[in-house]
Amino acid sequence: GVSFSPDGQTIASASFDATVKLWRRDGRLLTTLTGHNAPVTGVSFSPDGQTITSASLDHTVKLWRRDGRLLTTLTRHKAPVAGFSFDPDEQTVDSASNEATGKPWRPDGSLIFTLTGHQAPIFGGVTFSPDGQTIASASVDKTVKLWRRDGTLITTLTGHNAAVIGVTFSPDGQTIASASHDKTVKLWRRDGTLITTLTGHSDLVNSVTFSPDEQAIASASNDATVKLWRRDGTLITTLTGHQTVVSSVSFSPDGQTIASTSWDHTVKLWRRDGSLMTTLTGHNTPVHGVSFSPDGQMLASTSIDGKVILWNFNLDDLLRRGCSWAREYLKNPNNGMSKDDHTRQICDDL
Repeated sequence: GVSFSPDGQTIASASFDATVKLWRRDGRLLTTLTGHNAPVTGVSFSPDGQTITSASLDHTVKLWRRDGRLLTTLTRHKAPVAGFSFDPDEQTVDSASNEATGKPWRPDGSLIFTLTGHQAPIFGGVTFSPDGQTIASASVDKTVKLWRRDGTLITTLTGHNAAVIGVTFSPDGQTIASASHDKTVKLWRRDGTLITTLTGHSDLVNSVTFSPDEQAIASASNDATVKLWRRDGTLITTLTGHQTVVSSVSFSPDGQTIASTSWDHTVKLWRRDGSLMTTLTGHNTPVHGVSFSPDGQMLASTSIDGKVILWNFNLDDLLRRGCSWAREYLKNPNNGMSKDDHTRQICDDL
């Protein structure tokens, strides 16, 4: 797992080596958060950027200060923690476990209540609606459950024929998308009624996400494709190019770029029309996580060998860096360039 802080200046990465590492944007290591006793499955910053939450197979969730000091450990789970989500108002952290429960916690680490009702592990994790009033949980029991903030069950979304491993709200909070091993994505109204089923993938679906403008939905599948759908469920296009499982998909903050990660060791960037922009190579093992910085100028990707790669899309910054390396060469009178070659002045104003 990998996550940018809200101000975009710090990156947190979670690893199977049981640590979380915090990095500066230039790639320098800030600190390592140690304390978990098993692989760390996810990491995220709070909306205000001051608290870091990590989930682990050691059955715990830990809350850390931004300087790396441990705030508290949430220890009421009896099985590995599969995921968590921050309430938008920052008053609650909700965690999901392989014991088939969800647990909302106060920032001080005290348990508010336990969401019970699923019949199998909540591998699909939990997520808050944008207004913070509803919690959605996705489970291997083939269902999504919607809960009020006080822990009462609103409704159960039934219709999938296999494990549900992903759930997300649309930015306006009115639509829920669920991704399943039954090879489909389902769209639901907030009252729990089914809107439509997105069919077309030939293998299980790993990830689903809405574009920021809510007009497109992207799904990633084991069939080596990403599919883009309209909100009414019609297929826009299929992004083909990966050689094997596509593990995750994400829109850039402006919604114009789509990043997909794959077990073929690559990250691919696509335009909104589905055309391939570029393939980012550098990982040597399957890539399983990707996150855009809030300003869209940087991308972080993680692979199962513990490597985090930061990709810089800021052309002005790249030009400044290039000129810092080339300026002295350009000024050298013996570099073989003529005095009238305008290339010598390319860095003069930077």
